[in-house]
Amino acid sequence: MSIDMEVDADGVATIVMNRPERLNAMDQAAYEALSEAWIRVRDDNDIRVAVVTGAGEKSFSVGADIKSFLTTGPQPEEFFKTQQGQILNRGLEVWKPIIAAVNGYCLGGGMTLLFATDIRVAAEHATFGLSEVKRGIFAGNGGTQRLLENLPKAVAMELILTGDPITASEAERWGLVNKVVPADKLMDSAYDYAARIARNGPLAVQASKELVVRSRDVDLATGLRMEQAMTTVLKTSRDSAEGPRAFTEKRPPRFEGR
Repeated sequence: MSIDMEVDADGVATIVMNRPERLNAMDQAAYEALSEAWIRVRDDNDIRVAVVTGAGEKSFSVGADIKSFLTTGPQPEEFFKTQQGQILNRGLEVWKPIIAAVNGYCLGGGMTLLFATDIRVAAEHATFGLSEVKRGIFAGNGGTQRLLENLPKAVAMELILTGDPITASEAERWGLVNKVVPADKLMDSAYDYAARIARNGPLAVQASKELVVRSRDVDLATGLRMEQAMTTVLKTSRDSAEGPRAFTEKRPPRFEGR
């Protein structure tokens, strides 16, 4: 499996999980390549937003390729390497917005990846599920930890305890995805979100995402103080001057991300 990545002139990165013949199931090499892709999104100042999708028309990703992991069981010494091979849904902090374009099956690890994205667009034929319990395991890599952030408790528990999937329309009804569109409109819809985000101040966008995400773990007083601190940091940037200047001059701002 390959993880393909391109970045356009507007700073929109497209990441494609490319193994359609196996429904974009992920082996160890794919997870490592995906980790490298997310690190590039995090560290490349020319990237403002990323879109992640699967190759083909059938699947976003069905998660881990179980066959490839059958002969490589977990080793005790690996347990303590907590920062090794970090991915978006396993602790890697990426404050640039991530948009998921779900083009079919979104199961297991594909679902936990979805949980770690910010905006989700789904094709009408997409299905969503955490089927791990049907195989005697559970949904790791954030599957149990992010479930209640994404779905009401009763729906979340049904999904993770039965292992049964839900449709795209059900996912939209419960707020798991932002929008459901015809398959041929999927990428256009995802790129529309990306373009609207990319036009905004990159530092302000990243600050907004980080503050919202960290608000889950702090009390209100601490969160408000974090906002004050982040405002102080952003006031030192060129973009903080460019935004008001462009507004008064009645022109689109030219943000640099600096």
